[in-house]
Amino acid sequence: MQAKAVLRTVRIAPRKARLVVDLIRGKQVGEAVAILKHTPKTASPVIEKLLNSAIANAEHNYEMDVNSLVVTQAFVDEGPTLKRFRPRAMGRASAINKRTSHITIVLTEKKEG
Repeated sequence: MQAKAVLRTVRIAPRKARLVVDLIRGKQVGEAVAILKHTPKTASPVIEKLLNSAIANAEHNYEMDVNSLVVTQAFVDEGPTLKRFRPRAMGRASAINKRTSHITIVLTEKKEG
Protein backbone atom coordinates (compact mmCIF):
# COMPACT_ATOMS: atom_id res chain seq x y z
CA MET A 1 0.00 0.00 0.00
CA GLN A 2 1.24 3.47 -0.89
CA ALA A 3 0.25 6.88 0.42
CA LYS A 4 1.00 9.85 -1.79
CA ALA A 5 0.97 13.64 -1.65
CA VAL A 6 1.54 15.99 -4.59
CA LEU A 7 2.23 19.71 -4.52
CA ARG A 8 1.77 21.39 -7.87
CA THR A 9 3.01 24.72 -9.26
CA VAL A 10 5.03 25.76 -6.21
CA ARG A 11 7.25 28.82 -6.87
CA ILE A 12 10.60 27.14 -6.23
CA ALA A 13 13.01 26.23 -9.02
CA PRO A 14 13.11 22.43 -9.50
CA ARG A 15 16.90 22.40 -9.34
CA LYS A 16 16.81 23.92 -5.84
CA ALA A 17 13.95 21.72 -4.62
CA ARG A 18 15.74 18.55 -5.79
CA LEU A 19 18.65 19.30 -3.44
CA VAL A 20 16.29 19.05 -0.46
CA VAL A 21 14.22 16.12 -1.76
CA ASP A 22 17.39 14.06 -2.29
CA LEU A 23 18.13 14.34 1.46
CA ILE A 24 14.94 12.51 2.53
CA ARG A 25 14.54 9.83 -0.14
CA GLY A 26 14.68 6.34 1.43
CA LYS A 27 14.57 7.61 5.03
CA GLN A 28 12.18 6.78 7.87
CA VAL A 29 9.45 9.41 8.22
CA GLY A 30 10.57 10.68 11.64
CA GLU A 31 14.16 11.04 10.45
CA ALA A 32 13.01 12.80 7.27
CA VAL A 33 10.99 15.37 9.26
CA ALA A 34 14.01 16.02 11.52
CA ILE A 35 16.29 16.49 8.48
CA LEU A 36 13.86 18.97 6.91
CA LYS A 37 13.50 20.96 10.15
CA HIS A 38 17.28 21.49 10.31
CA THR A 39 17.98 22.12 6.62
CA PRO A 40 18.54 25.85 5.90
CA LYS A 41 17.04 25.86 2.40
CA THR A 42 14.00 27.77 1.16
CA ALA A 43 12.39 24.57 -0.13
CA SER A 44 12.61 22.64 3.17
CA PRO A 45 9.53 24.11 4.96
CA VAL A 46 7.45 23.55 1.81
CA ILE A 47 8.61 19.94 1.47
CA GLU A 48 8.15 19.37 5.22
CA LYS A 49 4.53 20.49 4.92
CA LEU A 50 4.04 18.14 1.95
CA LEU A 51 5.61 15.25 3.88
CA ASN A 52 3.25 15.89 6.81
CA SER A 53 0.36 15.82 4.34
CA ALA A 54 1.54 12.45 2.98
CA ILE A 55 1.80 11.12 6.55
CA ALA A 56 -1.76 12.31 7.28
CA ASN A 57 -2.98 10.66 4.07
CA ALA A 58 -1.34 7.37 5.07
CA GLU A 59 -2.82 7.50 8.56
CA HIS A 60 -6.32 8.64 7.66
CA ASN A 61 -7.02 7.15 4.23
CA TYR A 62 -5.08 3.86 4.42
CA GLU A 63 -4.84 3.33 8.21
CA MET A 64 -1.08 2.73 8.07
CA ASP A 65 1.19 2.76 11.13
CA VAL A 66 2.99 6.13 11.20
CA ASN A 67 6.06 4.69 12.96
CA SER A 68 6.77 2.21 10.14
CA LEU A 69 6.45 4.62 7.20
CA VAL A 70 9.36 5.13 4.80
CA VAL A 71 9.79 7.70 2.01
CA THR A 72 10.09 5.34 -0.96
CA GLN A 73 9.73 7.90 -3.74
CA ALA A 74 10.36 11.62 -3.67
CA PHE A 75 10.84 13.57 -6.88
CA VAL A 76 10.51 17.03 -8.37
CA ASP A 77 9.19 17.71 -11.87
CA GLU A 78 9.26 21.01 -13.68
CA GLY A 79 6.03 23.01 -13.70
CA PRO A 80 5.02 25.92 -15.93
CA THR A 81 7.59 28.69 -16.25
CA LEU A 82 6.62 32.33 -15.75
CA LYS A 83 8.44 34.43 -18.35
CA ARG A 84 9.40 37.95 -17.33
CA PHE A 85 11.59 40.64 -18.90
CA ARG A 86 14.14 42.93 -17.28
CA PRO A 87 15.26 46.23 -18.82
CA ARG A 88 18.96 46.32 -19.67
CA ALA A 89 21.45 48.79 -21.05
CA MET A 90 20.93 50.62 -24.37
CA GLY A 91 17.18 49.97 -24.52
CA ARG A 92 17.48 46.19 -24.58
CA ALA A 93 15.57 43.66 -22.53
CA SER A 94 16.65 40.27 -21.24
CA ALA A 95 14.42 37.35 -20.31
CA ILE A 96 14.01 36.05 -16.76
CA ASN A 97 12.46 32.62 -16.27
CA LYS A 98 10.66 32.19 -12.96
CA ARG A 99 10.48 28.43 -12.69
CA THR A 100 7.89 26.38 -10.80
CA SER A 101 7.90 22.80 -9.51
CA HIS A 102 5.60 19.83 -9.06
CA ILE A 103 6.78 17.91 -5.97
CA THR A 104 5.63 14.33 -5.25
CA ILE A 105 6.24 12.22 -2.12
CA VAL A 106 5.22 8.55 -1.86
CA LEU A 107 5.26 6.66 1.45
CA THR A 108 5.04 2.91 2.09
CA GLU A 109 5.03 0.78 5.23
CA LYS A 110 8.30 -0.95 6.07
CA LYS A 111 7.94 -4.67 6.75
CA GLU A 112 8.78 -5.67 10.32
CA GLY A 113 11.54 -8.24 10.64
